[in-house]
Amino acid sequence: MEEVVVLIVGAGPAGLATAACLGRCSVPYLVVEREDCSASLWRHRTFDRVKLHLAKEFCALPYMPYPDGTPTYVPKQEFIKYLDSYAEHFCIKPRYCTSVESAAYDEGARRWVIAARDTVAGTEIQYVVRYLVVATGENAVGRIPEIPGIESFPGEATHSSTYKSGGRYAGQRVLVVGSGNSGMEIAYDLASHGADTSIVVRSPVHIMTKDLIRLGMTLVQHIPIKIVDLLLVTIANFTFGDLSKHGIVRPKTGPLLMKSKTGRSPVINVGTVGLIKKGIIKVFGEISNIIGNKVEFGCGKESYFDAIVFATGYKTTVNLWLKDDKCMLNSDGFPKKGYPNHWKGQNGLYCAGFARRGLAGISMDANNIANDIVSAVDFLPD
Repeated sequence: MEEVVVLIVGAGPAGLATAACLGRCSVPYLVVEREDCSASLWRHRTFDRVKLHLAKEFCALPYMPYPDGTPTYVPKQEFIKYLDSYAEHFCIKPRYCTSVESAAYDEGARRWVIAARDTVAGTEIQYVVRYLVVATGENAVGRIPEIPGIESFPGEATHSSTYKSGGRYAGQRVLVVGSGNSGMEIAYDLASHGADTSIVVRSPVHIMTKDLIRLGMTLVQHIPIKIVDLLLVTIANFTFGDLSKHGIVRPKTGPLLMKSKTGRSPVINVGTVGLIKKGIIKVFGEISNIIGNKVEFGCGKESYFDAIVFATGYKTTVNLWLKDDKCMLNSDGFPKKGYPNHWKGQNGLYCAGFARRGLAGISMDANNIANDIVSAVDFLPD
């Protein structure tokens, strides 16, 4: 048994940011991580060409800007390098290969009792914790929708978290399911490597450029969000033209307001729209059925594919181990309270990185959590 003032579960950007903020306030903490490295999502479950979709000024973690010379839109390897430097700068040393199996609050002791396992040694560990920070992130496990007949598909059907490059799909007929940033970028990557590429666009989506989003995030600090959204949509429509004839319809709610209300991000065009307009990437509606390698769509169309990539998002795994009788989280593992009050539960329970607001949201959560713990009378061990 080990007594800990603050236990942070997860060594991704949210966990590292929270540790840095606590460390600056001299609050003792321990970070545990089930994988054998920090930021495992970025190291192992992102494709090669990925970059941060927002400009670097909106993506720095607390108290450490990006070094001079960093590209405006940070590539994957540069971002991983930044996270490693961040951990080194703030002397953050996570305890890796430590999987939390349960966490329950002991009312009598006024402490969280955490059961964990060292996955290398196979030994059990128990932590007694005053403050518990859930920083495992929104993207713990890939989500693949239930589709009639998917079990009959003879080809490769995989989640985007395992996708690395389109090179291995050259010459194949590949269907990308999902039209968010990952889906659109994977479709572009596949087509660029010679795959016969199609994409499923199931719902309205905002298509923007990186510069437009950067402009919008700058203006929204001074101008009402609805006015900024109107400007962004007007410029985007002029830039891309009417995409409805290609199967892409804009939502009625503006891009920044939609992000604020629902957490759904606008899609940053990396060249996908141009390939769709040229017919190089084909657009389909929702899938209705799969029979062997034939995919049938709700519109009545059908086509044959060799592989399917599901860019259909992620789900959290927090509810598998967190026994929170005060119900801070809903059945999907996200905070019940809306932004900006989502980060704090009861009995010293916090969550970081669950606001669907990217790295900027993570930084806000980390600072809020550290300040709240410091303000408590009993932040030091009894």
